[in-house]
Amino acid sequence: MQETRQNRIARLLQKELAEIFQSQTRMMHGVMVSVTRVRISPDLSICTAYLSIFPSERAEEIIGNINKNNKTIRYELGTRVRNQLRIVPELRFFIDDSLDYIEHIDELLKS
Repeated sequence: MQETRQNRIARLLQKELAEIFQSQTRMMHGVMVSVTRVRISPDLSICTAYLSIFPSERAEEIIGNINKNNKTIRYELGTRVRNQLRIVPELRFFIDDSLDYIEHIDELLKS
């Protein structure tokens, strides 16, 4: 029962975070941030989001900016989900480099 609720809340947070990043990156031309996976702790207090950033060369810079603006993002998320959640979870962001890893494996297989 608890796992079903966790999954439902994780999907909600993933959708809302994706919309927040989409609106934020419209101002930065040539940058795309997508939320690939969201995990939430059993007590719903910590949300871990994995972000795929294009171009991957600027990933460290962008994830640094996101972590600096963590409170602003959390506030924006809270205004969007205030009717569904009582407490907005603490946000943690990580780079999801699985696409780069897959691309690297493909290059190795071709050579």
